[in-house]
Formats: sequence, C-alpha cells, structure tokens
Amino acid sequence: MEYFKDLEFDLPSALLAELVDLFEQMTPGPLNEEAVLEVPEQQGVYQLFFDGDLVYVGKTDADAGLRQRLLRHAKKIRSRRNLHQSQVAFKAVRVYVFTAMDLEDLLIKHYRGAGVSLAWNLSGFGSNDPGRNRDKSVVKESHFDSIYPIDLGFEARVVQPEGDRSVAEVLRQLKDQLAYTVRYQNAGGRSKRPHTDLVETQVSLRSEESSVLNVLRQVKTVLGEEWQITALPGYVIIYKESERYIHGEVIQAGW
Repeated sequence: MEYFKDLEFDLPSALLAELVDLFEQMTPGPLNEEAVLEVPEQQGVYQLFFDGDLVYVGKTDADAGLRQRLLRHAKKIRSRRNLHQSQVAFKAVRVYVFTAMDLEDLLIKHYRGAGVSLAWNLSGFGSNDPGRNRDKSVVKESHFDSIYPIDLGFEARVVQPEGDRSVAEVLRQLKDQLAYTVRYQNAGGRSKRPHTDLVETQVSLRSEESSVLNVLRQVKTVLGEEWQITALPGYVIIYKESERYIHGEVIQAGW
C-alpha cells in the first residue's frame, strides 16, 4: 500500500548515543556549592568523577532536580576520611523530554559494557539515612561508608548562649554543620522533638571550637551511663541504650 508504511525507530538507543556523545564533549566541573548553584533545578542525568575516573551515574526524579541532587552529593562527600571534595567533579545534562525509559539504567549498562566499573553506583553512595531499623545492618567492605567513613575529627563551632546550654542545642548545631547524619532519640510517639533528657541536661563545653569527637565525649559525660553515643561508618546515633553494633565505635565520656 502506497498510503501506509512502517517506521521502526529505536528511541532509547538514539537518545543514549546522543547523551554519551554530549558527555564526552563536556568538561567536568568541581562538585562544590559554587559550581552546582549554576546548574538549573531541572530534570536530567549526571555523572560524578573521582580523581578523573567516572564513578557514578545518576538521574533526577520527581522530588529533586539536578541542582538539588548535586547539592546533596556535594554535602555527602564532605567530612569524610580518605576523601577530599576537590577530588570529585561532575557533568550534568538537562533532558527536556523525559520518556518512560530509564536513562540512568541505559547509561550504567553502556559504561559497564565499555569496561567502566562505576565504583560508586550500588555502593550506597546515593542512600539517605537508612533509619533506626537498619543501624545494625552489615556494611560491606565495598560500601561507600566503609571506604570513606565519617570524619569525627572535623572541627565544629558550637556557640552556647547563656539561656540555652542544653545537649539538644549542642546537637542541633552539630547537625547544621556536619555533612553526615547525627540522629538522636526523640520524645516518643510521632514527636520529632528531642528526648526530654537531651533538652533538660546542660553541658558547658570547654571551648567554642573543637572536633566533633571531643564535643560528643563531653555530651556523653553529662548524659551518663544510660545513654550511648555510637559512631557508625556513615553517621552518628545517640540513644538511651546499651547495644553492640558490629561496625560501631562507642564514644566514651571525656573532657
């Protein structure tokens, strides 16, 4: 029939080829706030490089665009041992038309097929706080948090006003400064407020600026034996408990 023809077009392959070619033409930018804030908050895909090697491929979703996703990653790589922010760079591509295809999966398969290991994909790098139920989970040696554990030596600045020297206020200021999670027990039920002990217990820190470890030691001293502060590979937890965590370091009291 002259008035009817078939056209078979491999859209996923065509788009993949365009993306790969475009990424190849681009120069990586530093994964820091100054550079990332220049990226629009739009849908797209991105790459992360560690010491020049491609280690991660990601995409945006309905909850976060390119800028927000990259800012989250820029924060994640701070305050880590064995890792400096200057070692990580990124490339990002805004995709104006998103189809049902999984562009991240297509890119991952392409690069792995080409022999690129993408060491940070499936390493837990993109994960958020796993939550209380997974604090005792086994952390593999290949996990991002095992290779680049949190840095308790990070120098923090905690200002203690005369009217509020509570442990809760100290922990709030730590959370605001640290790139990793500091999770502590709440008041119970659905409340997000800190536990009463954290609000009512007062602490006078030795100095305004000190390492996270020293601050936590002083907090532990005033909280007493009932409370346990544990540094896990990727975050810190503070609960009224006496538990053993396979990968955890219990912070001891000290001044």
